[in-house]
Amino acid sequence: METRPQLNIDLNSMMRVARSIPYIGNKGNPSNGSLWLVDVFTFKKERLFYFMSKVAVVYWSGTGNTEAMAMAVAEGAKEKGAEVSVLPASEFSADQVSSFDAIAFGCPSMGAEQLEEMEFEPMFSACENRLSGKNIALFGSYGWGDGEWMRSWEARCNDDGANLACDSVICNETPDDDGLAACRNLGASLA
Repeated sequence: METRPQLNIDLNSMMRVARSIPYIGNKGNPSNGSLWLVDVFTFKKERLFYFMSKVAVVYWSGTGNTEAMAMAVAEGAKEKGAEVSVLPASEFSADQVSSFDAIAFGCPSMGAEQLEEMEFEPMFSACENRLSGKNIALFGSYGWGDGEWMRSWEARCNDDGANLACDSVICNETPDDDGLAACRNLGASLA
């Protein structure tokens, strides 16, 4: 039996919202994977109201490897029906965190297995106090080491109270087909 997430909302508010939304379609699970918000029974017909999730893919890339991963993440989220914004770290700020239902952050390992320090790290540090309860996912490429930078980054996000929606994806150097497929799955998990 299918279970659906429950919302805490009073019935009058729900009906005001439901009446303001045009009829979307018949009952049933939407094939595009959009978020379920509420089933509303009106006029003796079941109507399903759901909204497209907004996903940001925020990344920094020096060689193009993490950028290729970001594009695959975006593709996976779009395939599941999400509205996706792909933004380089220099174009994203903490003020934008609340504008998205979920955020995929991508950064390669730099130096001694750390995040890129000039653009990505300052941006991410500024966002951290707004990540509590936010669905996020992490991805990035590396050229050496064993992924310690990603484990440290995941621990940092857990300490911030972020909800890591799926396993992080790391690719050694240029992402291969399996790595790109994992990135698409990461994106789909956020949609």
